[in-house]
Amino acid sequence: MAEDNGCKTSVEPDCAERDRLARERTSLANERTFLAYIRTSLMLFATGISLVKLFPSTLMLVLPGLVLVCFSVIALLLGVFRFRRMKSGIVGRQSDTYNS
Repeated sequence: MAEDNGCKTSVEPDCAERDRLARERTSLANERTFLAYIRTSLMLFATGISLVKLFPSTLMLVLPGLVLVCFSVIALLLGVFRFRRMKSGIVGRQSDTYNS
């Protein structure tokens, strides 16, 4: 069943171009989100390492530093997982559109 996206037929050039541009925008948004995960992970890692290295004798600062380093790894893995899942969904929808 075809979606009603305001086009009279699915072969209109304007509709095909609009759909292609929408997929491209979605793909670029996915990449920007992935870069935000990387940026957050790097910030957590740098903050954690700074606490560990600057205050090695203060347990009250070393423990949060180690927790931040662990969270940075979790954030990076979560970002990679979500990026790949969304990318496969975008590619899957793209092939569905071409097969219709």
